[in-house]
Amino acid sequence: MLPKPKHPLMSAPRPALSENTAAVSEIEHPAARRGLVLDEVVLVGRMLDEYRRFFSLDLDALHGRTVLDVASGVSSFCVEANALGIRATACDAIYELDHAVIRARCARDLEKVTRAMSGLQTYRWETIGGLEAMHGLREQAYLKFLADYPAQRGTRYVPGVLPVLPFADRSFDLTLCSYLLFVYEEHFDYEFHRQSLLEIMRVTRNEARFYPTVNYECARSEHLMRMLEDKALRHLRFEIVPTDFEFLRNSNNCLHVTRK
Repeated sequence: MLPKPKHPLMSAPRPALSENTAAVSEIEHPAARRGLVLDEVVLVGRMLDEYRRFFSLDLDALHGRTVLDVASGVSSFCVEANALGIRATACDAIYELDHAVIRARCARDLEKVTRAMSGLQTYRWETIGGLEAMHGLREQAYLKFLADYPAQRGTRYVPGVLPVLPFADRSFDLTLCSYLLFVYEEHFDYEFHRQSLLEIMRVTRNEARFYPTVNYECARSEHLMRMLEDKALRHLRFEIVPTDFEFLRNSNNCLHVTRK
């Protein structure tokens, strides 16, 4: 199992996991757990259309805007968004790695994830068209990413690990963070969540969005509920916004955060 940070600002640097750079394995105790059990890092990506749906993005309105994708892994959002005139930047620990190293892992890791997810009832498979369709979408995502990465490494693709990001204050109009906070609450404690949120808001000019708001057991994250009551976060406005996307069950909400 992955170690839980003793304190997010004092622990040694390591990749901030997301399902874009996820950690999954088959369930060992299905009676006790229904969702994915985490044990090693794998590379899995998503495409722009999924981002559009679960973040409720107005792509036309984002034309010319600066957007940061945190813990982006091998997702193709960055390359696809830039092609639409959105000034997107991706940030992930894996961007310290060479193209060949990432490429060598993508197909292997996708096969592992596909096997691990097969038959799990914690997903609404009709949302994405079934297991084979999911595999195809994830493959398209990492192939688009790999085609863009060599030329854009260090510009569009910036290495970084939460809770400390390598950007100046208020650098981005919008920051997106998917499948990292809340969903991995067993591996990242509340302090990591709070410091990561504050760091994301530091580099964000207008709004940050987080998806999903549930954990892999499809239950509302306890860290989110605590965050909503945290007096140290009273300067922030939290809004849980319904979306039309629900692949992981009960994940049809996105958290929008702005300053008051």
